[in-house]
Order: sequence, then structure tokens, then C-alpha cells
Amino acid sequence: MMDDVAIDSSSTSGNERKRAAAAPVRRTRRVRMTGKERREQLLDIGRILFAEKGFEGTSVEEIAAKAGVSKPVVYEHFGGKEGLYAVVVDREMRQLLDMVTGALTAGHPRELLEQAAFALLDYIEMYTDGFRILVRDSPVAQSTGTFASLISDIATQVEDILDMEFKNRGFETTLAPMYAQALVGMVALTGQWWLDARKPEKAEVAAHLVNLSWHGLENLEAKPRLIGHRKR
Repeated sequence: MMDDVAIDSSSTSGNERKRAAAAPVRRTRRVRMTGKERREQLLDIGRILFAEKGFEGTSVEEIAAKAGVSKPVVYEHFGGKEGLYAVVVDREMRQLLDMVTGALTAGHPRELLEQAAFALLDYIEMYTDGFRILVRDSPVAQSTGTFASLISDIATQVEDILDMEFKNRGFETTLAPMYAQALVGMVALTGQWWLDARKPEKAEVAAHLVNLSWHGLENLEAKPRLIGHRKR
């Protein structure tokens, strides 16, 4: 952009005016992003749009426009909208799994359940856009699976806790995986509800989740029975 030069013809000589006219034009240059920087920018934009509008509601044109690039740039980095979506989902799944598994440190089994509940609620609070993306029904087949498979991965961590408790109580340990799925599923579905409600406070939600799960386990029957008329 040319800098404005004020020239007073009454006090400026002809040679000075010529020198001013011949001065080089100064232009502001756009700083080019590296390939890695551009990729991260597209991922950030895609993450926001997918969370807000979903996969079907987001277009390559809109992603490119938000990034200030042409459509071919998006295709160059990800091969299309599907590729970008897959990377966003994969990152979010790994983030959530890392937070949950990292929170499960040594301690009393009840405290481990508290840690797992807090980890999921922490993720929802800190990575709200990511969680909105994960809980949507994904239209894209992905190697990393779905939110359901992620819950299964987390349940595997909880399964070890339940297996130990079942052994101590003389219960059938082969049922630990099923109970782990039930517990983690309860927390995940409550988390989906809390995503929008945000009441009560996070710590209170965690306390109630653990209250239901722990006291349910505490009074668990070794051989549960049905009391209704249906038996199969």
C-alpha cells in the first residue's frame, strides 16, 4: 500500500517532486502460512463448523472461505470434507480417551469412579465443540470407529476396577465388562444432557453419578433375579 506523501508545490522544487514520484511503492505483504500452519488452521475452522452445523450442514466452500483460501487448498490437505472431518473426530476421540485414562490413578475404587466421571465432565467443559461433534451420528466411516467404540475403550479401563471388586465379593467376574459398559454409558449419557443444561455444578453432577453407581454396586446381588412375570 502506497504511503501518502504530502507535497506542497509552493515550497517543493521540481527535482524533489520527481524524486518523490520515483520513490518505491511500499506494499504490505501477506505472511504465507507453512503447510503445517495451514493444516492446523483448517482443522480449527472445521472443528468449529462441524460442531455448529454438523457434517452435512458444513461445506468445503464455507471452510475455504473462513480460511481465506480456495477450495483446492482444502482438497490438497485432506482430500475433501470427509478427510477433514475424520481427522477432527480422531483428534477429539484421542483427547477424551487420554483425559479419562490419565485420570484413573491409584486409589480406592470409589475414588477411581469419581476420577472417571470428572474426566468426562472436564472434557465436555473444556472441549465443548469436540464433544458436540463426537455425540453426533457420524455419516463417515472411520478407522477409529464411533463414539460408541470410544465409550467401549473407556469402559475397558473401568472394567479392571470392577473385576477386582467382583473378585473380592465372590461375584462372577465374566460380567465385569457388561457392568463397565453400563456405568460408563450412564456417565456419557448424563454428560450429553449436562452439555446443554450445565446445572447443577460439575462437582455435584459427578457426586450424584458416583452416588448412583457406587451404592448400586455396594448393594449388588450376586445372583440378581427378576420379580416380574417375564422370565425370558
